[in-house]
Amino acid sequence: MHRRLLSRSILLALGTVSAGGAIAAEAAAAEASAAAGTAPTQLDAMLVTGTRASNRTQFETLAPVDVFTKEDIKSVESTDLKDVLAQLVPSFVVQRLPMADGQVFVRPATLRGLSPDQTLVLVNGRRFHRSALLGNRGAQAADLAQIPTSAIKRIEVLRDGASAQYGSDAIAGVINIILEDGPGTEITAGYSQYSQGDGASRDFSARTGWALGDYGSLTVFAETSDSDATSRTRQRPDAIAFQAAHPTLAVPNPVQRWGQPDLESRRVGFNLKANLSDTLEAYAFGLYSHSDGVSDFNWRNPDTTAGAYRTTPIFPGWNLRDLYPVGFSPKYGNVQNDLQLVGGLRGEITPKLRWDVSASYGRNAIDYSLDNSINASLGPKSPTSFDLGRLTQTEKNANADFNYEWDVAALSKPINVAFGGEFRQEIYQVRAGDPASYAVGPGAAAGLEANANGAPGFSASQAGQWDQRSKAAYVDMEVPLGNRWSIGAAGRYEDFSSFGSTVDGKLSARFEITPDVALRGTVSTGFRAPTPAQLNTTSTTQGLDTRTLQIFTSGRLSPNDPLAQLLGAKPLKPEESRTASLGLTWRTGMGLSGSVDVYRIKLSDRFSQSASFAIPAGTPNPLGYTSVNYFTNDFDTTTTGVDVVGNYLRDLGAGRMTLTLAYNFNRTRVDSGSTSVATNETQRILFEERLPEHKGSFTGNWETGPWSFMARVRYYGPWTDSTGNAVGDIYQRFGEMAFLDLAASYRFNDHHSLRVGADNVLNSYPDEATFQASRGLIYSRNAPYDTDGGNLYAQYRFTY
Repeated sequence: MHRRLLSRSILLALGTVSAGGAIAAEAAAAEASAAAGTAPTQLDAMLVTGTRASNRTQFETLAPVDVFTKEDIKSVESTDLKDVLAQLVPSFVVQRLPMADGQVFVRPATLRGLSPDQTLVLVNGRRFHRSALLGNRGAQAADLAQIPTSAIKRIEVLRDGASAQYGSDAIAGVINIILEDGPGTEITAGYSQYSQGDGASRDFSARTGWALGDYGSLTVFAETSDSDATSRTRQRPDAIAFQAAHPTLAVPNPVQRWGQPDLESRRVGFNLKANLSDTLEAYAFGLYSHSDGVSDFNWRNPDTTAGAYRTTPIFPGWNLRDLYPVGFSPKYGNVQNDLQLVGGLRGEITPKLRWDVSASYGRNAIDYSLDNSINASLGPKSPTSFDLGRLTQTEKNANADFNYEWDVAALSKPINVAFGGEFRQEIYQVRAGDPASYAVGPGAAAGLEANANGAPGFSASQAGQWDQRSKAAYVDMEVPLGNRWSIGAAGRYEDFSSFGSTVDGKLSARFEITPDVALRGTVSTGFRAPTPAQLNTTSTTQGLDTRTLQIFTSGRLSPNDPLAQLLGAKPLKPEESRTASLGLTWRTGMGLSGSVDVYRIKLSDRFSQSASFAIPAGTPNPLGYTSVNYFTNDFDTTTTGVDVVGNYLRDLGAGRMTLTLAYNFNRTRVDSGSTSVATNETQRILFEERLPEHKGSFTGNWETGPWSFMARVRYYGPWTDSTGNAVGDIYQRFGEMAFLDLAASYRFNDHHSLRVGADNVLNSYPDEATFQASRGLIYSRNAPYDTDGGNLYAQYRFTY
């Protein structure tokens, strides 16, 4: 029995080795603080992310890592992990994006103002697959909303470049989601609604875990969420004019809706650990998510939408007014299925040499549909509902990781040496939609618009399957140079089937000025490899010009497309980064802890969309594009910033008070490339001004007896929006915003508790988006915060 207990302790220390090799350490924060001789602080939590040593605490890391507990996660009223992180992480921003095609459902989220796919997402230290959607400027990132918040034990956010440790995507940092693995049962039921009476959400989650004797543990979880739509809309001026011109018709008010979609989500999963022998453990976990949502599109005015309502001898007697007499607003549907499965073995060869091998499979599939629409070029033969096709992202990973504690006589502590390899395959598939969804019918010759009106389906020429393989090897060392100095070095070689190899490195250092004050710094290089979807696919989108109120159709071409190459497209290559950071971290016996970290991220060959081009005269244009663009590596940027995090814990009256300050300043400037000239001014403004440079929060918690109270102030600095017009963008600068959140909890006994609260309790709204008023939009759809007003909620929790 003694041997078994010893081996289990070793396996806990070994923990989880990530795709880049983070070694997990499971230990109590109180033990860490006791060893340091101080009172417990926020910086005493043991870490998984950013280090391979088995005894690192948050205070001892060579780079900044935020740790958010289960209670921190529960303090945010949302089952969407993106919303949770947006309130907890100062440099993390997520947008709502109503009426933005697939981004209504897969919302882009950014860390340190960089692209969504420049942040690596891990679950239990394993790479989490990407979404099938290509979002803002072509970014293809993991969708955090697929991970159930009720299944999370803690979240660790590494705010530092880490490509040398983890591989592609870790330019801005790493978000590691650690799943629950302990015994016990928890059931939560919640209800929320906006102060304007819409957007009701009904949420339910259940989790239970069992200790399987001396043989391991099993945790299973399930979560459901049903959310109604919101609407922050005024009647469009042209709809008012249409009603006046046709008084006998009953025009809906409003004719289209700006707000969150109707959305139903179901998520289930498990987390398993099994001791096979004294020195061998098997582990596995899985996550499955299904969601179904519907959103509005722009209203089609019968008096002005000539491309749909035109009459022609080609279809004698057919008039779309007979079908849609008051116009129509297409309904955009999104059905998403997401799966992640991971299994592995870990153990020890000797007490100093440990190993971990694993394999993972991830898949995200999105089916798109369109209702209440028409393909006008087909006339009376057109359906009004369309299957637009499916996008599928599939990823397969295999990892072998080793960790060796190397005793050196001249050093008081062993050198930690980690090394290993990884193989990855990404497959991207596009399935064509109904032929009617992309058909160019006979009416096109008379000016009737082709394709499903609102969102053209994926055509047979756009359909296909593409893959990319990569193999990597890495080494990572952490060297203690006495009691005060420690240094680290990491190197990674990775080879991709699509474009060749890359080598990246990282150097880190930490110096303890006193046992409770330390300086830390890193320099590193990094990369983000273009995905098969970015390398090969094309897409078609429709929009409404806010000046002309006419529908326009844009094509985004593959860089390999002959027309794109004619317009100047070049083969895509990896984005490359150089990152430097310097920080000061501290803790005290009085409960005060914190850190200040400054950073500079230099990105070259940054990925985005080119300027839009008119179709050259004489060039075939079967899909009726108004303009086209393509993906390109055509510019460089420099991002500078500072993160400030502070925590204060103390007794107050009969209770315990916790104060947390989190602030980020982040500024990006375009250094060179097409975005620095007038031909692509919109891209420059979007990179430099689309997100606030300042974002912060101040949170206070007080617990006394069965009561717990929370107050949080969230702050966002000024930012700039653009219209995305086909005939020239209009810009609007929005001022700073602050929101106040309040909540109170009461614990009836050891099993039952109730929490009530309000996000944005003062019902604050930003300035109105005057440049979008012609479409009925009140508040900018690109806002970096929720624009639906106050949200009231109640949650009941049962634990056992």
